[in-house]
Parts: sequence; C-alpha cells; structure tokens
Amino acid sequence: MLLKNATILVIDDDVDVLTAVRLLLKTEAKEVVTEKNPENLRWLLSKQQFDVILLDMNFNSSINTGNEGLFWLKKVKEFKSEAAVIMITAYGDIDLAVRSLKEGAADFVVKPWHNEKLIITIKDALKKKEGKMASLTTRSIDSIIGTELLGESEIMADIFYKIEKIAPTDANILILGENGTGKDLIAKAIHQQSLRARKAYVKVDVGALTETLFESELFGHKKGAFTDAREDRVGRFEAANGGTLFLDEIGNISLHQQAKLLSVLQNRQVIRLGTNDPVPVDIRLICATNVPLTELANENRFRKDLIYRINTVEIMVPPLRKRGNDIILLAKYFSQLYSNKYLKPVMQFDDKAIEKLLNYHFPGNIRELQYTIERAVIMSDGNDLQATDLIFSPIESNTTREKEPDELNLSAVEKNTILHVIEKHNGNITRAAKELGLTRTALYRRLSKYDI
Repeated sequence: MLLKNATILVIDDDVDVLTAVRLLLKTEAKEVVTEKNPENLRWLLSKQQFDVILLDMNFNSSINTGNEGLFWLKKVKEFKSEAAVIMITAYGDIDLAVRSLKEGAADFVVKPWHNEKLIITIKDALKKKEGKMASLTTRSIDSIIGTELLGESEIMADIFYKIEKIAPTDANILILGENGTGKDLIAKAIHQQSLRARKAYVKVDVGALTETLFESELFGHKKGAFTDAREDRVGRFEAANGGTLFLDEIGNISLHQQAKLLSVLQNRQVIRLGTNDPVPVDIRLICATNVPLTELANENRFRKDLIYRINTVEIMVPPLRKRGNDIILLAKYFSQLYSNKYLKPVMQFDDKAIEKLLNYHFPGNIRELQYTIERAVIMSDGNDLQATDLIFSPIESNTTREKEPDELNLSAVEKNTILHVIEKHNGNITRAAKELGLTRTALYRRLSKYDI
C-alpha cells in the first residue's frame, strides 16, 4: 500500500507531538487522526479501520504500569486491529521499544526524529504489513553496519535494532561489556550510520592516559604550556568537531579527570592548556567500559552526574559464550580472513572442531576466538581445521582459575599445553618444539621438569 492511500492514527498525550505529526503527514497520507487519550482506542478502532498506528510508549494515564505503550500495544492486538503499530519512544526506553517488536510492533521511532526517517519508517511498515518486506537478517544487517560486526543470535538482533534506531540521533551512547566483545566495532557502526558519518571519527583510550597527559590529549595545548609543549596542538575534542568522539575505557579514569570531562560536556567547549580562550566543539559522544554499571554507580569511583551525561542510551554487548551459534559464524569468518591472508585454501571446520568451539567458554571473547583461529590456520597442515588444531589461550584459561596459586596454575597450563602439542604430533619432538616456539633442548628440559 502507498502512503498516500493510508489512514493513520497517532496516539500521544503530548499535543505538540500530535500537531507536528499531523502537519507532516497531512499532505503525505490519505487521512491522519490524532488522539491524546489511549483509553479511547477501542472506540476509535470500532469506528474506523487504520493502516498504521503511531503509539507513544509513555502516558500520564490511570494504567500506571511504567510501560503503558506495551499495555496499549497488546490492546490493539486484542481489538483485532490489522494496523501496523509503530511505537514512539524516548532515548531511555529503547530496551522497551525493542521488546515491543517481539510483542508485535512493526517498528519504533525515537524522539526527536527526523521527518524523512519517520516517513520512511511508516512506508516500510506498510510494506511489511502486506508481506513485501523481509525480516531483518544477517545480510540486511551487513548493509546497515558493515561485515565486521556479525551475528544471527536473538541477543545480537536486539543490538542491531538499537544501532539502526539510535545511530541517526545525536544521543550520547554508553557501551558496556567484557573485554574482547567488540565494543569498538559497535561504536564505529553507530558512527557509520549516523548523520556525522562523513565527518571525523576519533577514538581515545582514556584509561591509558596519565593525569598529566589527560588534559593535553583531550583538550589540546599551546606552545610553551609545559616543558615538552614545543608547538600548538589540537586536542581530540577539536579533532572530532562535527563528528564522533569515542572514549574507550571510560570507567578507568580518575575522579579528577571525570570533573574535567564533565565540565567540557556541559559547556560544549574546551580550553587548551596554556590559554584562557574557550573553543566551541560539536561532537557526538560514545563511551565504552568493561566496568559493570552497578560499579560505576558507586560515587567513590565514578560521578553520577557524569554517568547521566554520557549515558543517554546504553548498549550491553553480550559475552561470546552467550551468543550460541554466533561462535561458529565468527569462526568461519576468521578462517576465511586468515586463509586469504596467509595464502592458504579456505579451511573448513570438522564436526569435532565445531563441538569444541561451542563447548568452550571463551573468557577472552571474540578477541580470543580470533587469535585461536589465526593460530590454527597458520599451524594447520591440512585443508580442514580439526579439534586438535584449536588451542585456546593459556593466558585466558589461567584467569578463570581462582582457587589455585598462580605458580601452580601456570605450571599446570604449561604442562597441559606441552602434552597436547606432543599428542597432536604423535610424539614427534622436533615438530612439537617448533609449534611451541622452543628448541628441542628447552622442550626436553620441560619434559624432565614435569616428568612427562
């Protein structure tokens, strides 16, 4: 169905929103009906058929559930309406909006929206209603965010929806997750799909900056501001002007650094070291940390006012062990990547290798998987990758053992690794030593040490 033939119902208790949507759509659609009170839904749906319903997620109503939008979405379904429902949500309710998709909503839009984006969303909902629009798949995800960020699991589909919806806004984003989960890829994907995509994307590992370097690196300095300031330097905020600034490991900065950062974010201007002249900056801020949000909420560690400033929307990136068959999808991607890099035929995984990958807990997440597959491709002599080719990082394995002394942990890891490699090469000491990066003499010493 074309938009010009569509009848649209808009339900929102904000009169300004109703007016804005009515003015936008009055020349685009056949008819636009607006309503402040969602409790009139049954009467409206009994009186008239609608092709699309734009439904707010938060009302000051008697229902008082905290997520009124989901309540009224279910009512629309109970009233047997065939309308495609598009939820209207604020930044802070993105998670609820994603949940609404599972409850039957066709899509959602985030306030404040771009008019063109709203019209496209309505058109897509109409196409989907007639079965002409395929559901979101990995292939369409690739077209949204590029090939590096892969996933078919439900938990990743939720993240892809979030990226698609929040990227065109200027909302500040906080990305949470363990080390190695791909937080930097999420940040880059948001920038690439934003209205700032053609502007600068500047990444800073703020957790690695010392107290003395923090201000100079982020805000810049004038020549002579300190001993090594031999020339004027633009800080990362100015370098990202008009674009996106990604502050990685934000949870590791000191309270003093947090105060400096908060001042810049509030005033939207920086003052270079050695000057008193404020320089306005226009950036979209994305932050990431492996520190859980509950720990960040401890004011002895992190300022709450800064959390609110950087966390308009949060994205929780799941650990690899919670992504199911995404492990195999990523493993195949890395196998192809490194087979091409090292000029080898693309290697496939046998059944036991796949089983081994799925049963491993990956404490190092995607980063560990990547290094595991690269090493396997390099060392493998065949065209297939077998379970014995997959040797997981002893560094990551050691971090998961808590009760044994460190020295015993390391010894056990080393012994098990040597046994595994020797077994792989059927007792051939020369080949085992080569794979372990040892001389034959050094390997023999270790065999004696561990009574192997």
